[in-house]
Amino acid sequence: QAQLVQSGGGLVQAGDSLRLSCAASGRITNGLSWGWFRQAPGKERECVAAISRSGGTFHADAVKGRFTISRDIAKNTAYLQMSSLKPEDTAVYYCAVVSGSGYYTRPQSYDLWGQGTQVTVSS
Repeated sequence: QAQLVQSGGGLVQAGDSLRLSCAASGRITNGLSWGWFRQAPGKERECVAAISRSGGTFHADAVKGRFTISRDIAKNTAYLQMSSLKPEDTAVYYCAVVSGSGYYTRPQSYDLWGQGTQVTVSS
């Protein structure tokens, strides 16, 4: 069975940095597109960053210049480097993958999800 296992996250102060990791294991096909989403209480899940199998990236306006998505193809792992964190970044963060060519920003485009990890930024 394919699965995504997330690590990282936690409680930090405003201005701090964190790195989230998402490792794929099991029956994972090649040519993965990855996405990082977040969901705050009472809000819809939103895409913060995505990366295509060729390395093209998307970053939401709210995180542009502060967050960076990357992936290590050999390790089947994606990362979300977050810096200059703000209280409004507080949410549960999820990674997701799909076998595809582009990058995708809609949750419905993905078929495998990580377990989620809490990121809390205090002011």
